[in-house]
Amino acid sequence: MPASGPPDQGDGRHRPLNALENDYHLVSALGVVATVLCALTFLAWLWRVRDNARILSGQPPRHAWPWVYAGWLVPVANLWIPRAIIVDIHRASAPGERLPRAVNWWWGLWLAGVLGAVGVGTTDQVIARAYRDVPPLLAGDAAVLGAALAGILVVRALTAAQQRPGPAEPPRQATTPPR
Repeated sequence: MPASGPPDQGDGRHRPLNALENDYHLVSALGVVATVLCALTFLAWLWRVRDNARILSGQPPRHAWPWVYAGWLVPVANLWIPRAIIVDIHRASAPGERLPRAVNWWWGLWLAGVLGAVGVGTTDQVIARAYRDVPPLLAGDAAVLGAALAGILVVRALTAAQQRPGPAEPPRQATTPPR
């Protein structure tokens, strides 16, 4: 049996994983945990700023509440709904202001990363693909990492837009408790 190449050798033959491949399973599992925690935190933030935008504008959101979650999961709709929700939040929070560039960078990199991962399901499939197609795999990972960094800028921009005083509102000043 060959000692190199993908674990699935074809024709029902499998070779044992080497130490690097076993470690990849561990790193991959930690990555999944980190991704889930980040996703839950992002969705909680998204829900909050969506609510704030509704209050600031006095208008109901364009997309019903289930789309805050389902927009990421429903095939084809997940190619535009999450970005549309972010754009709507920005328009309601900062009317007349230009959409931050970070939104388009975030979404473009996210789509590039997601589309780059098409056909990759399990860790074993990633390992097998690493033996064949390393550059596209690395490009997809780099795109997702870039999307995460741009996502931080999106969170900061939308949060800042909601914290700025409106046109009729006096500037907010920090108050210190009496001594």
